[in-house]
Amino acid sequence: MPQPRRGAYKPKQSLTLPRSLALHVTSASDDLEWQGRALCAQTDPEAFFPEKGGSTAQAKAICRGCEVTAECREYALAHDERFGIWGGMSERDRRKVKRDNSNGNGRKAG
Repeated sequence: MPQPRRGAYKPKQSLTLPRSLALHVTSASDDLEWQGRALCAQTDPEAFFPEKGGSTAQAKAICRGCEVTAECREYALAHDERFGIWGGMSERDRRKVKRDNSNGNGRKAG
């Protein structure tokens, strides 16, 4: 699981998801066993927390080869992770999913 750079962490705010997605995300993220199998846990965490405007390509490439990408993505969406690459998604990607969900588009991330 990616770890933020020192000083990069900000308090989380709650994320409101459609009920169907919230139930799916909550049940999938209750068990955090997947974190031990994540490729990012064996990789330099700096790749997952690039400076503003920096490339996310390396982290996203690692995520594409990871067996727990879906669990990681669901965890990030359920816990409103604001920093870093989670489940192959950048902060911008997650904001778009959140915005789409709040607009009623109801598309699942992925």
